[in-house]
Amino acid sequence: MRQRQPSSRRCFVCGRQNPIGLRIIFEGDGERAWATFTPREEHQGYPGVLHGGITFALLDEVIGRAAMELDESAPWMMTARAEMRYRKPVPLGEELTLVGELTRVRSRAVEGHGELRLSDGTVAVEATAMYVKVPQSLAEQMKDRMDEEMKYWRVVED
Repeated sequence: MRQRQPSSRRCFVCGRQNPIGLRIIFEGDGERAWATFTPREEHQGYPGVLHGGITFALLDEVIGRAAMELDESAPWMMTARAEMRYRKPVPLGEELTLVGELTRVRSRAVEGHGELRLSDGTVAVEATAMYVKVPQSLAEQMKDRMDEEMKYWRVVED
């Protein structure tokens, strides 16, 4: 069943109230996560092409969100390793589809695969990544700092 994922207020990728953020809305089905995004001129690297760092952020987020489909403690996971494969330049002004899924689940870590697809379905960029659960003491510190933010964790504002 398709379900909209939680969105925070200030995250660069999903933050609904981040004035410089991408404000992407993610969905999941219990196994995968996905979203669409249309990059604009302010997101470019080379003229007419999406900046590679933003591409990385998009794929890092969608794979991490696949982990959220597995376990609600996933917000307390961080990227440990990621590898990108850029197959084609990603144009501006074209709706892109992001898809992430997990490929391996372990007790303290998960691994996943993500794709950035062009409007015709062509895979322009692929990523693999591993996320590790942060130590409990750090998770508690992060949660303490985000208490105000967490009130909005399950809220998506349009």
